[in-house]
Amino acid sequence: MSDKKELHLKFAKECFNDVWNLLDKKERTKNEDAQMVRMAHASRYHWGEIGTPLEFARGDWQISRVYAVLGFGVMAFKYAKTSLEHCENNEIGDFDLAFAYEALARASAVSGDIDKGRGYLVMTESAKDDIAKKDDRDYFLSELESVSELL
Repeated sequence: MSDKKELHLKFAKECFNDVWNLLDKKERTKNEDAQMVRMAHASRYHWGEIGTPLEFARGDWQISRVYAVLGFGVMAFKYAKTSLEHCENNEIGDFDLAFAYEALARASAVSGDIDKGRGYLVMTESAKDDIAKKDDRDYFLSELESVSELL
């Protein structure tokens, strides 16, 4: 792997993980919120340089989650939709597809479109059954609970 590719990989992973650290914080400052948005986009940029559609789907999903957590439903929906498109266009299933539907449900809820959110929640029902690993399915279901609370 070239030095440039190694750097893209390093920054893609670091930014992705740092976003999770901020998402997991109980309370964030406004500066941390802004940093979280920038890092999510930076991670996705670096994956865009060296990744595969799987990383693109996950990167767009993470951007969607960040925007949803911050209350920006339109932007959350935009990135949830591209996450789903990566999954559909590249036959990516399992928990990535389920999480794409989860992101659409969450973004719809944040936008105040409860009916649309409930529709996407229904789509998660069949997708969750296709999650191969029990640990992944259990994690997905725990995340799904937080969406259900919004709807």
